[in-house]
Amino acid sequence: MLFQLYGSTSATQLLGWVLVFVGLIVMNEIGRRTKIGGMLIFVIIPIILTVYFIGIQFGMFGGHGNQTYQYMNGWFHYFKLYAADIGCVGFMMIKYKWGIGKQHWFKAFPWLIVAANILIAVVSDMESAINAFKVTGNFAGAWWASNEGVFLYGGWWNIVNALAGVLNIFCMTAWWNVFTSKDQKDMVWPDMTIWFIIAYDLWNFEYTYSNLPTHTWYCGVALLLAPTFANALWNRGAWIQNRANTLAIWCMFAQVFPLFQLSKTFSVLPSVYAGATANGITALDMYDKAISVYNSGVNTSAEVMQNFGITANPTAQGVVALLALAANVICLAVIIKRSCKTKTNPYTNDVWVGTRDYEEALARVE
Repeated sequence: MLFQLYGSTSATQLLGWVLVFVGLIVMNEIGRRTKIGGMLIFVIIPIILTVYFIGIQFGMFGGHGNQTYQYMNGWFHYFKLYAADIGCVGFMMIKYKWGIGKQHWFKAFPWLIVAANILIAVVSDMESAINAFKVTGNFAGAWWASNEGVFLYGGWWNIVNALAGVLNIFCMTAWWNVFTSKDQKDMVWPDMTIWFIIAYDLWNFEYTYSNLPTHTWYCGVALLLAPTFANALWNRGAWIQNRANTLAIWCMFAQVFPLFQLSKTFSVLPSVYAGATANGITALDMYDKAISVYNSGVNTSAEVMQNFGITANPTAQGVVALLALAANVICLAVIIKRSCKTKTNPYTNDVWVGTRDYEEALARVE
């Protein structure tokens, strides 16, 4: 099993997932359908939150006792939120042809922002593998504590997934062939078909599963499925816009209400923390211990986890990492084959011409 979804809280954990999944889809629809909705969610609300975040640092809104300061005050969380939101604003500029969004060269912005975010995750994967290596001298697996209050179990699967992430960047084709839909609700990238989406989703799920394990029930399952669901049923070709929108929305929510995914009521731990749920241990229980271990500079993570009654079970991490690598190798191989057949550059020309996903997305373009 991927998750420890059982016990007295399983019903509320499933309810939490449904609420996040539906909430992301609804908020994405509000943000994509009108200029007012987009401006509200991706410009006005982030500005208000920026004032809120700065105020917390100066002792306002509860100061150091505020849950955002206590659990989400690391640079990575803020960086991810604003990076995702910048992507959303950039996509709106292309969709509505605002400013430089009218320029042909700016159409490569979606590829650039996605590639940059993938590379950040690749570095994070390698960091986990290296930190584990420092503990044992090999990549067989070891516990280490991150500065974000999480005990991670790093190993060879991180290296495999990092390689899958690098390949995934090259699975994005036709960088400049990004358009506005006829109804002006979406930025459409016709050549970003289900082939890339599956390869990306597997890679990104493994990334969250290994590096954000206490959050992955939401950011690795609900958050990934929401844009894929929309793309499959009513929003063909706009997956990357949906992905950026839902990511920014989730980051804003998680930054303000981090206890939602850490408390016993709604949090779900992955299988790597074997025995945690059976022993009544939650993500919140491990948080302070992980911060303490990180700040001490002495890696006692294995001892702490043993005291919690937790035994590492990285089987799922390894299996999903291999699946992610395989999916990206296959996707890239098909891209190379199709581009060789047509004798075209896959990064300046459409590769997936003739496939159902591509043709349905292209039919939406103005």
